[in-house]
Amino acid sequence: MSAQASAPQAAPGDEPSYLDEGHSVASWIFSTDHKRIAILYAVSITVFFFIGGAAATLMRIQLFEPNNSFVSAAQYNRLFTMHGIIMVWFFLVPSIPTTLGNFLVPMMIGAKDVALPKLNLTSWWLYVGGAIFTIVCLIGGGVDTGWTFYTPYSTLYSNAAVLSAAAGVFVVGFSSILTGVNMITTVHMLRAPGLTWFRLPLFVWGIYATSLVMVLATPVLAMTLLLVIAERMGLPVFDPRFGGDPVLFQHLFWFYSHPAVYIMILPAMGVISEIIASEARRRVFGYKAMAVAMLSIAVLGFLVWGHHMFVAGMSPFADIVFSFLSFVIAVPSAIKVFNWTATLYRGEIRFGAPMLYALGFLGLFTVGGLTGLFLASVPVDVHVHGTYFVIAHFHYIMVGGSVSAYFGGLHYWWPKITGRMYLEWWARLAAITMFLGFNFTFFPQFIAGYLGMPRRHFVYAPQYHLYNVMSSTGAVVLAAAYLLPLFYLGWSLVWGARAGANPWNATGLEWLTPSPPPKQNFARTPRVDNDPYDYHEPETGPTQADQPPRQPQGGVA
Repeated sequence: MSAQASAPQAAPGDEPSYLDEGHSVASWIFSTDHKRIAILYAVSITVFFFIGGAAATLMRIQLFEPNNSFVSAAQYNRLFTMHGIIMVWFFLVPSIPTTLGNFLVPMMIGAKDVALPKLNLTSWWLYVGGAIFTIVCLIGGGVDTGWTFYTPYSTLYSNAAVLSAAAGVFVVGFSSILTGVNMITTVHMLRAPGLTWFRLPLFVWGIYATSLVMVLATPVLAMTLLLVIAERMGLPVFDPRFGGDPVLFQHLFWFYSHPAVYIMILPAMGVISEIIASEARRRVFGYKAMAVAMLSIAVLGFLVWGHHMFVAGMSPFADIVFSFLSFVIAVPSAIKVFNWTATLYRGEIRFGAPMLYALGFLGLFTVGGLTGLFLASVPVDVHVHGTYFVIAHFHYIMVGGSVSAYFGGLHYWWPKITGRMYLEWWARLAAITMFLGFNFTFFPQFIAGYLGMPRRHFVYAPQYHLYNVMSSTGAVVLAAAYLLPLFYLGWSLVWGARAGANPWNATGLEWLTPSPPPKQNFARTPRVDNDPYDYHEPETGPTQADQPPRQPQGGVA
C-alpha cells in the first residue's frame, strides 16, 4: 500500500483527537468510540494480567524447594486455578482482538468506527463485570478445580465456589461472542472502496479468522459451563451413577478450548506479519497463502480437540484420527513461519523494539509448535501427559507467542495510539529480557516433564530441584521484563516526543490518520488502489535512502 494520497488528510491538530473528546471517567466508560473502548480493554486486561501473574509468582516461590511449606496443598490448588482462569479467559483470549483489534481494524479498512458501536461497549461491560465477579469468587471462595473445571471433581466433590466462578466465565464468554460478531460485520460491511478481500492487511485477516472461531466455539463453552452449574444444583449430567459420562465433559470442553488456542494465536500471527513487513521493508512473501493459512487454521482447529484426551479412554481409532489431524494443522502454521522467514530474506531490517519482539515470537512459537508435534504422537503424549512438558509447550505457544506478539504490536502502534514516542533503548532491553527470561523459565520444564515431574503438585522429588530453581529464577527475570514497559510507556505519555502520522514509514490505511487519530478517523473516506505491503524490493528497487518518504496506500474518495 504505497501510493501517495491524492488529497491531504487533516493535519495533526486540525481536529481534536479521540483523547480530547472529554476527560471524565463517564466520558470513557460510556463512550462508543472504538478507540476508547480499546483503551478500556487494554487497561482492564493489564490489571488482570498482573493479578494472574501474582498467583504464578506465589506458585514459583513454593516450587523453589522440593518440600517447601510456603503454601499448603489446598492453597496451591487455588493459586493455579486462579492463575489459569485469569490468564486464559481474562487476558490471553481477549488481549489482541479487543485492544489492538478494536483500535486498528476500523482504521485499517477505512471505516470511521466498528459496525455496531453500542454492542462494542456492551461487550466491554460484560467482560469487566464477569471478570471482576469471577476474581472475587476465586479469592473469596477458593476455587480449586483448575481452569478446566474437570468433572466429576468440579460437580461432586469440590466445596469451593465453582458455581459462581463458572457463572462469571459464562458471562465473559458472551463478551467474546459480541466482539466476534462485531468484527465480522465490520470487515464485511465497512471496507473502503477498492479494499477487496485480498487487499486486506494480514492483521485484519487474523482478527476476522479469530472472530469466526469466537462466534462458533464460545457457545459450546457456555453450554458446557451451564451443564456444570446445573449439576452443582442437583441435575445429574456427567455423574456416572445416573448414566452420565465425565468424558463427555472433556469432549465438550476441549471442542471449545482447542479452537480457543487459535483465538489467542491467530491475531498474534497478524501482528507479526505487519511488523515484519514494515521492519524488513518487504512485501509479505506469499500473501495469499498467508491469508488462506489463517482461515485453514481456524477451520482445522475445530477438528483436533481429541489430542487432549489420548489418555481419557477414547478408542485407538479415534486416537489415530486425532493424531493425524493434529499433524495436518501444523502445515498452515509452518507455512506462516517459512513465509515470515522468506520475507526477512534480503530485507532492509530495522532491529527496533517491535522487530525484536517479532523475532522473539518466531523463536518461541517455533519451539512451541515443534513440541506440539511431540504431543500429537500418541506414544509420546502418553509418556508426558500430565507432566511439566505439557506446561512448557502450552506456555511457549500461548505466553511466549501471544504475549510477545501483543507487546510487539503495542510498541509498533504505540505512536499511533498515543501520539507519543517511547524510549527505544529501554524498549529493546525489555524485548531481549523477555525472550531470555521466558526461555530460562520454561525450557527447563521440558526436561523436568520428560523425566516425569508431574504438574499441579505443590511438592516434588529432589531430582527435579535444579530445573525448578532455574524456572523460578527465570520467572524473576520475566517479571522484570513485563514490568519495564509500564515505566517507559507511562513515561512516554507525559514526556515522550511527539509522533508524526507515520513514524515507521509504513504502509496501511491506519497511517493516513494523525497520531493520535481523531474521533472519526478519516476526514474523508480513503480509496484503495494497490495491493498491501507495497514496499520496494531491495534487490531491484532503489535503496531506502534514495526513496522519498513513503505514504500508506490510498487516495481519498
